[in-house]
Amino acid sequence: HQAVEEVLSTIEEEYNKHPEFEKANLIERLCIPDRVYQFRVTWMDDKGQIQTNMGYRVQHNNVIGPYKGGIRFHSSVNLSILKFLAFEQTFKNSLTTLPMGGGKGGSDFSPRGKSDAEIMRFCQAFMLELNRHIGPDTDVPAGDIGVGGREVGYMFGMYKKLTHEFSGVFTGKGLEFGGSLIRPEATGFGAVYFLQHMLHNHQADLDIKGKTVAVSGFGNVSWGACVKATELGAKVVAISGPDGVIYNPNGMTKEKLDYMLELRATCNDVVAPFAEKFPDATFIPGKTCAFQNEMSKEDAEELIANGTWCCVEVSNMGCQPGAIEAFQKARILFAPGKAVNAGGVATSGLEMTQNAMHLSWTAKEVDEKLHGIMDAIHASCVKYGTQEDGYINYVKGANIAGFMKVAEAMLAQGII
Repeated sequence: HQAVEEVLSTIEEEYNKHPEFEKANLIERLCIPDRVYQFRVTWMDDKGQIQTNMGYRVQHNNVIGPYKGGIRFHSSVNLSILKFLAFEQTFKNSLTTLPMGGGKGGSDFSPRGKSDAEIMRFCQAFMLELNRHIGPDTDVPAGDIGVGGREVGYMFGMYKKLTHEFSGVFTGKGLEFGGSLIRPEATGFGAVYFLQHMLHNHQADLDIKGKTVAVSGFGNVSWGACVKATELGAKVVAISGPDGVIYNPNGMTKEKLDYMLELRATCNDVVAPFAEKFPDATFIPGKTCAFQNEMSKEDAEELIANGTWCCVEVSNMGCQPGAIEAFQKARILFAPGKAVNAGGVATSGLEMTQNAMHLSWTAKEVDEKLHGIMDAIHASCVKYGTQEDGYINYVKGANIAGFMKVAEAMLAQGII
């Protein structure tokens, strides 16, 4: 409901200019997924005991392209969360300018504390059912929380064995079997590119160089954002994990950035060891990070009081509605996840294109295309989100831009 309310409240003015949308009952049709698959996943652990989890795939809307969205393995996963993520994904994918619909999937299986063999067996069991519902021109999953290159590799391998075909059915694959350069970094890189556009649009000579940055999370996306922000001259003074926050006053070094990857690879999902390895950093126990509804109104108000003047949401709906209202009321620069983190799925789209063409682009070519896509997304947000007083409501801009493309495609394709 939160995702739907946020979108509908911001598109109302534009929607009312188009009576044909109401006549076609577009809103109700857009709020209900095309279809939902729910299934049991049974697998054996290392002790020989049989375990059971639930698996899901929500195919929300394919009006502008094949369903596209990540697979999440986390104990919190349920159908409600995946439906909201698939709804968000539909508009995010529309923003990228690439032909991709919206979907999301996953399981309440948690890789944390599991052996490689257990994760492989689970991924294979999961794919025994999911393989019937996906395909390179039907539904193309990718990674998400709890699903990285290892898990994608196991699922892709099982899909290939079951279908007897090698196709671009997954994105986020290894470079050796159809993956794209820049994909692991893409979401974080794209977020920083979007931030740069926001700064330049706000003030021509404003730049991330020399700015102090705090990043929520320490996984793949946070790592990419830290790498690019550091490369462009910013000082990243904080990262965080489910166990708490790392205060890193001296900024990031190559050694620290490399260690972020090591920490994630352990699958222990804790960030405290960072402070043990680097004496200039301090660990402060805290709450869950880089997750939906992470930031409350009170958190936002504290950030504003401490002098924060720009906040970009890179996780999916990381801010509660009260937090967004607080940022906008204070007139600080704020942009939503569906625009800021679209670089990840955009590069997945570029991976799909490379697979379809049976070729590989260089890192420079992919990065240039990612730059162009984030520039186009920012321009769309500005077009639809600029208010009379000059303040840019990026939430409104992103929602309207994403909605209009989907709505017009639905109208063109008839009542189906």
